[in-house]
Amino acid sequence: MKLTKTLLATSALTIAAGMVHADAHMADEMTIVSWGGAYSNSQQKAYHDPYMEKTGVKIINDESSAEAVSKLRAMKEAGNVTWDVVDVVASDALRLCDEGLAMEIDPDEMLAEGDDGSSASDDFGDLLVGDCFIPQIVYSTTVGYRTDLVGDTPPTDICAIFDTETYPGKRALEKRPIGNMEWALLCDGVDKEEIYDVLETEEGQQQALDKLATIKDDVIWWSAGADTPQLLADGEVIMGSTYNGRLFSLIEEQDQPVAMMWDAQVFDLDGWIIPTGLSEERQARALDYVRFATDTQRLADQAKYISYGPARKSSAPLVGKHAELGIEMAPHMPTDPENAKNTFLYNYEFWADYRDDIDAKFQAWLAQ
Repeated sequence: MKLTKTLLATSALTIAAGMVHADAHMADEMTIVSWGGAYSNSQQKAYHDPYMEKTGVKIINDESSAEAVSKLRAMKEAGNVTWDVVDVVASDALRLCDEGLAMEIDPDEMLAEGDDGSSASDDFGDLLVGDCFIPQIVYSTTVGYRTDLVGDTPPTDICAIFDTETYPGKRALEKRPIGNMEWALLCDGVDKEEIYDVLETEEGQQQALDKLATIKDDVIWWSAGADTPQLLADGEVIMGSTYNGRLFSLIEEQDQPVAMMWDAQVFDLDGWIIPTGLSEERQARALDYVRFATDTQRLADQAKYISYGPARKSSAPLVGKHAELGIEMAPHMPTDPENAKNTFLYNYEFWADYRDDIDAKFQAWLAQ
């Protein structure tokens, strides 16, 4: 859904003014939705705190990103959108955009240029995967394991998830089909390049579920990104999937006996959307925030606190050491060559098209 000319002009004027304090044309309070845990903490330090100091605006944090699509649908139905900026994965951004629940963005009009002088569209490049999606990070879903519970042969292959003979014990997997279905087919002998062709079919979906059924009794299903790190820290699972940044926090910041298994890590994009249906003042504030939070320096700053690759090319050279630990962050990024020897490229377009149907099938399977 396009901005009206009036709203676009108002937004552009308020952004160009670079206002230091809450302005009559912009809301003085906003609700930002994200994923919680170490990830939200990195956003608080890199984005929210500096923005509040700069503008005087009050930011309220909500940790409902995992339910963003369903909740925004309900808000639209009720005619009461209470969120101002929402952090979502790329496939959810495409769905929200298609349904008219997210505002279309003109990167070169609404986002900052790169510090190197590049336009926003050139700086973000191929990561601008949808009309409403404002890229923030490249991350991966991967697997962590307890180093003290795996014996003398630590797992190096993603299919260790399904090898309960060599690695007996509980596993933690996300309570949704994404990632799990791909890994299941991969470990059932399907070539990586053919995964999504197979997953398009009823037979392929059943094949994936049948493979997952072989470990169903050994799985603790998680919904929040913080769940697996806690389960690993408590020794309740021997291995589990989660986002690489959560595992970085567990390993490097909390010094837990956990290691990362990078094999077949699932690359994905995460970023912002601005919901449609906001008042003029709230929309102007949301646009001002995302312009600030996605500039070159801010995206590089987030990498000081969590091991996710910034979405701007101009930010990459600015990624340095962890703000508190003093360790170099580049080797901990999913994009580091040593970590990216065998990656799985998540197909967000596939999941935007098939998510609702496969979700329903997956949840029905879980309930059996």
